[in-house]
Amino acid sequence: MQQRILIPILDNEIAPRFDLATDVLIISLVWVDGKIVDREDKVVVLDHPSPEAVCRLVIVHTVNTVICGGIEGEYYDFLVWKGAEVIDDVVGSTADAMSVLLAGELESGMILQRGDSW
Repeated sequence: MQQRILIPILDNEIAPRFDLATDVLIISLVWVDGKIVDREDKVVVLDHPSPEAVCRLVIVHTVNTVICGGIEGEYYDFLVWKGAEVIDDVVGSTADAMSVLLAGELESGMILQRGDSW
């Protein structure tokens, strides 16, 4: 099974706003028997902030999960309508977000502290 996660980023943190991010991290995971057997991380850099371009990346890359900070309702609704799970209002590093997501505990509105164990 393959899982793709998209995170709008600012440096190594989740970008505070979905619509203002110019860098997007796409993580592809391959699962076999409940274990990750392959992981590929790719950063896509946009020419300028564009929520439409980020939504297009979700569709083109068949992203399953979007982790983001604030997101406008129209983009949230569009992504959900397209079948992506959107976990929004998350604050913290991409590494912490991935750790919590893979533990099955990431929820909208979480503030992730560095060094927290999950």
